[in-house]
Amino acid sequence: MLFVLYTVVTVVTAAVNTMSAVLDFRRYEPILVNMEKAGVPASSLFGLGVLKAAGAAGLLAGFAVPLIGTAAAVGLALFFVGAIAVHLRARDHGYWLPGIFLLLAVGSLVLGVAHRGAW
Repeated sequence: MLFVLYTVVTVVTAAVNTMSAVLDFRRYEPILVNMEKAGVPASSLFGLGVLKAAGAAGLLAGFAVPLIGTAAAVGLALFFVGAIAVHLRARDHGYWLPGIFLLLAVGSLVLGVAHRGAW
């Protein structure tokens, strides 16, 4: 049962991060608006998309090589902690979306470690 929950959360986390990366690559207008509110230059969009895509790929690779999945989950969690901090620093209330992504990344991390019995 734990493996099923880990699989579902991890696949959803990878999917939403992939979608977010694609929107970054396409320079989706609402994302540009939110980045401007947070004080992040639009020129950062491609690099941020690369990080999200790499994290998503790492989560999926973690099914074959668990250490990669753990590293990817930690990386995504840190990425979204940083995103929340940027929004808070700018006094922008758009931190709820990175908060959801953070919860998914932490869920993938915790369930992955629990599934492998590394506690």
